[in-house]
Parts: sequence; structure tokens; C-alpha cells
Amino acid sequence: MKVTASPFDNSFVYSCVSKEQWGHEQFIPEHVLAFQISGETSIYNQQGTFVLKKNRILLARRNQFAKTQKLPGSDPEYKAVSIILKTEDLRKFAALNNIICDKGYNGKSNIVLKPDTFLKSYFQSLIPYLEKPDSSNERMIFSKVSEAIELLLNIYPECKKFLFDFNEPHKIDLKNFMLNHYRYNAPIENFARLTGRSLAAFKRDFTEIFQISPAKWLKEKRLEEAHQLIHQENKKPSEIYLELGFENLSHFYTSFKSKYGMTPTESLITKNK
Repeated sequence: MKVTASPFDNSFVYSCVSKEQWGHEQFIPEHVLAFQISGETSIYNQQGTFVLKKNRILLARRNQFAKTQKLPGSDPEYKAVSIILKTEDLRKFAALNNIICDKGYNGKSNIVLKPDTFLKSYFQSLIPYLEKPDSSNERMIFSKVSEAIELLLNIYPECKKFLFDFNEPHKIDLKNFMLNHYRYNAPIENFARLTGRSLAAFKRDFTEIFQISPAKWLKEKRLEEAHQLIHQENKKPSEIYLELGFENLSHFYTSFKSKYGMTPTESLITKNK
């Protein structure tokens, strides 16, 4: 596996893998513009599932949970280049270009685009930044990010609200949100952010609703579903641990045994006797 990124908070990221692999991050804090060079990416998010195919571009909105699966497919390797459109850079670009968005964005969180000649050439121009990240500086990075924004606005003017809506998530129903999103492996701070609360307010509201701390509830909820999937759907531990938000198989085994007195594999064998 080869991954190259710039030193400025990963403004540009290059991913290359030779076999199927799950992405590590499950929370998107900033807008992302990604070009699928080869292979494809399966994306599982709050709205459903879709596939980013070869030679397509994804514009993903900030503040959302998403699981990604990198698939080489018929290509020798999976390759993708991503640009992190940080809020601070977008604010700077908006100020320099007198861009004001009075209305919030209410459209899709993920938009798939077919790249034109300009965008294809743009991603090719990122190669030096990816191969020699230490040779670039902050102004060069911002210049390239600004170029990406200009190209997006040129071929897809409707994305203005998408890019320049700087409003944070508003306060929403915490119980309903948690029951629908507990499978995502993310810090508690991100759950608080997406429900429109400070960390302290989130913990307070959560405890009032569930009568348990967020961390303990997430662990228990995931283990209960794991037990159900193993016993009712005959699922193997290796098939479900990532889906349920566990960091690795070892952590899943340890947690499961602590709660049920046996490992997931032992539980599956006992069930099938």
C-alpha cells in the first residue's frame, strides 16, 4: 500500500492499494473532492449505498458519517486522489471573490460528477505535489485548492451553496439519530457535532435519554447486534466486526467474550451444535 499526502493537514491525498481494503476514517469533517483513477469505491453513508466508479469524481459534503471500501476490481490496483476542501480555505476563497451564500444547502450530501478535460488535467497537475510534498508551501497549496474550486464552480455552478454554506449542524433528535448511526466507528465528539450539541450537552442529554454513558451504550448496542447476527443470521465474526463499528477483530473478540463469556467463534459453534 502506498499513500502520499501533503504536509498541510492532508490537503491532497493519494491512495493506492492492490487488494480490497476498508477505509480507516468513518467521519468526514471537511468537504472532499475525490477522483477515482482506477478500481472503484463503495460508499456506505447515512443516505444509503453507492459506488464511485473509475473516471468519476465525488464531491462529498462535510459533517457526515461514511464507510468506504476500496476495490481494485478488474484493475491491477485501486488508485484515487482526494482534495480536502477545508472550511478555512473555502472561507478565504469566498472572501477574496466576494461570494456570499444567504441560504443554507439542503441538497444531496454526495454528488458524483463526470470530469471534463479541465478537471482531468487538474488532477494530473497534482502529481508533483503528491510525489514531493515537502517541496510545496502553504501558498502553493492554497493556489491549487482555489483552482479546484474555480473548476467546480465553472462546470457545476449549482455547487455554490454546497461549498459555501458554513452553517454547523442544528440540534436534532438525539435518540433517533443514535439508533440509526451507532454502527459508525467515530469519537463521541463527532456524534455530538452531528446532533448539533457541544460535547458536554451531548453527554448530558444522552444520559438523560438512555440512562447510560454514550461510550458504554455504543459498545453494548454493537455487541447486542453482533450476537443477534451470529445467532439468527449465522454470520461469521470476520464478516460483521467492521460493519458494527469495532476497530479490529481482536477488540471485537475481547469485548464479546467479556459480555457473553465466550468468543464470537465459540458462540457460533455453540449455536450450530
